[in-house]
Amino acid sequence: MSRPARPGEGEAKERRPRRGRALLRLIELLDPSRRAMTGALLCIACFVVLNVSAPKILGDATDVVAEAVLGGGFNAARFAALLVPVTAIYIAASMLSWAQGTLTATAVQGLAYRLREAVEAKLHRIPVAHYGGRSRGDVLSRASNDLDNVAQLLNQLLGQLVTSLLMAFASLCMMLLISPLLALVALLTVPVSALLSYVVSRPARTYFARQWSATGDVNSIVEETASGHETIKLFGARGLMADRFASRNNALYTASARAQFLSGLVQPLMAFVSNASYVGVALVGGLQFLAGAMTIGGIQAFIQFNRLFSQPLGQIGGMVQALQSCSASAARIFELLDAPELPPEAATVPDAASANGRRGAVAFEHISFRYRPDTPVLEDLSFAVDPGQTVAIVGHTGAGKTTLVNLLMRFHEPDAGRITVDGVDISQMPRDALRQHFGVVLQEPWIFTGTIRENIAYGDPSASDADIVAAAEASHVDHFVRSLPDGYATMLSNGGEPLSQGQRQLLSIARARLSGRPVLVLDEATSWVDTRTEVLIRHAMHRLRSNRTSFVIAHRLSTIRDADLILVMDHGRIVEHGTHQTLLARGGHYATLHEAQFAGSDEPDTPLDGAGSGMAR
Repeated sequence: MSRPARPGEGEAKERRPRRGRALLRLIELLDPSRRAMTGALLCIACFVVLNVSAPKILGDATDVVAEAVLGGGFNAARFAALLVPVTAIYIAASMLSWAQGTLTATAVQGLAYRLREAVEAKLHRIPVAHYGGRSRGDVLSRASNDLDNVAQLLNQLLGQLVTSLLMAFASLCMMLLISPLLALVALLTVPVSALLSYVVSRPARTYFARQWSATGDVNSIVEETASGHETIKLFGARGLMADRFASRNNALYTASARAQFLSGLVQPLMAFVSNASYVGVALVGGLQFLAGAMTIGGIQAFIQFNRLFSQPLGQIGGMVQALQSCSASAARIFELLDAPELPPEAATVPDAASANGRRGAVAFEHISFRYRPDTPVLEDLSFAVDPGQTVAIVGHTGAGKTTLVNLLMRFHEPDAGRITVDGVDISQMPRDALRQHFGVVLQEPWIFTGTIRENIAYGDPSASDADIVAAAEASHVDHFVRSLPDGYATMLSNGGEPLSQGQRQLLSIARARLSGRPVLVLDEATSWVDTRTEVLIRHAMHRLRSNRTSFVIAHRLSTIRDADLILVMDHGRIVEHGTHQTLLARGGHYATLHEAQFAGSDEPDTPLDGAGSGMAR
C-alpha cells in the first residue's frame, strides 16, 4: 500500500486562511481517497433511492387495509406482496448505511493521516524564529486537538451532509408527485428554517474560533506548569499559576459554552418548525381526503415523505454549526502549514563538504545579523579557525555568542557576509549535510524517553555496544551507568530521570563523542552543575575536543583557559581575541571579566593542557 500524498507542500503562503477556504482545502485533500469517497457516494445514492421508495409502498399497503375496513375485503396476497419488498428495502438500506460509514471513515482517516504527516514534516521546515513568539502548548494543540476535531467532525459530517441533501431533494420530488398543494404547504417552512439557521450560525462561528484558540492557551499553561513544576513550588507560585490557568480556563469555558449553546439551539428550533409543517400538512391533507382528492394511504405516504424532507433540513442546520467548529480548527492547522519555511537550499553536496572531505576549518567573513531591522545583533564579525583548534566565545548576556553558533549551523541566515566550512560557503550546502559536521552539547541537555544506550547512540544508531561503552568511559558516564540496576538498558523519562543534571550533561557529551563529528559546539555545558561534576565535565570535554574544531560558549572562564583562541564579544562585535594569558596581560574586557569571577579565589590559573595560539582577523 503506497503512502498517502503529503498536503501543504508547494502551496501559496497564507498567514491566516479564511475558514471557508480552509473547508475547501480539506475537501481537496480527500482526492487521494477518491475511490473510497466515490464508493461512499454510490452507497448514499442507493440508500436514498431505497428510502424514498418505501413510503410509497407503505402507503399502498395502508390503502389495502383501508379498503378492508370500508368493506371492500382484505386482499392478503396484495398486502404481503407489498410488505415483503419493504422489508427487503430496509434491510438493504441498513447495509448500505454501514458500507457508507466504513468508506467515509476510511477516507477521513486517510486525510487525518496525511495532515498529521504534513504537520510533523512542517515542524522540521519552519525556521527556529517561528517558535520564538509562540507557545509550545499552542503548537501541540494545533497538531493534536485541532486535527482530532477535524477528523472527528468530518467523519460525522461528510456522509450525513450528502445524505441529508439528497434525501431532502428526493423527498421533495416525491411530495410534488403525490400532491403539489401539500408540497407547497411543506415548503413554506423552508425559508423559516434557513433564516433561523443563518441567525444562529453567525455568532456561533466566532465562538467556535475562540474555543479552539482558547484550547491552545489552556494547553500552553498546562505544559508550562508540568515542565516547570519544581520551580513553581520553590517560588511559591502555585497561586499565580492557578490564577493564570483559571483565567484561560474561564475563557475556554465561556467560548465553549456559548458555541455549544448556539449549536444546540438549532436542533430544537428546526424540530419546532418541522412539527408546524406536520400540523399544516395534516390539516390540508384532511381537507383533501374529505374532498376525495387523496386517499388515506396517499396522505400517510406524504407525511412520511414530509418527515424525510424536514428531518434532513434540521440535520443540515445542526451540521452547519459543526462545520463552524471544523473550519475553525482547519484554519488553525492550515495557518501552521502555511507558515514561512526555511529558504530553499542547494540540491547537491559540494565535494569539500562530503563525508570524506570534513576537516573542520571554519571562517566568518564580515557577518552581520539582526533579529529586528532596528536592532543589530552581530556587526561585521570576522575570524578564522583552523582544523582542530578550540575557540572560546565569552561576553555578557546578549552579546551575540549563541547567535554566532546558530548562524554557523544555519538556524538563522546572516543579513550580510558569509560563513565557510572547509572553504565552502554554507549557504550552498544542504542544511542536513552541513549539520553532519557538528556535535552539540547544550546548556540544558536534551534527553529523550528511551534507554541510556539509545540516548548515547542518538547521533549514530548503528554504533556497536563496544563503541557506546568506549564513548561512555571517555565521558565519565560508564561508572555511574554500571551502578544502575539495568545499566545501559535503564529507561530514562521526563527529560532524563532518574539521572542528575550533571549526569545528563555527561551523557550528552558521550553522545557527541560517539557521533565523531569534526566540529563541536559546547554551549554553557557546565553552567548548571556542581564544582566536582564541573571538573568531570571539563575533563570529558577536553578529551572530546581532541583533534576536533571546537566552539565553546562559556560564562565560567575556568573552562576555557586551555582554548587556542578566545573571542571576547560585546554588543555583537569582537572587541578582543587571543589566548588566556595574552588577554589577561592586556588588561582589557577579558581581564575585567576574569577579575570579577575570581577575585579573592584561590582557584589555580593553569589550563588542563598547554594553551595554543590562534589568529583572529
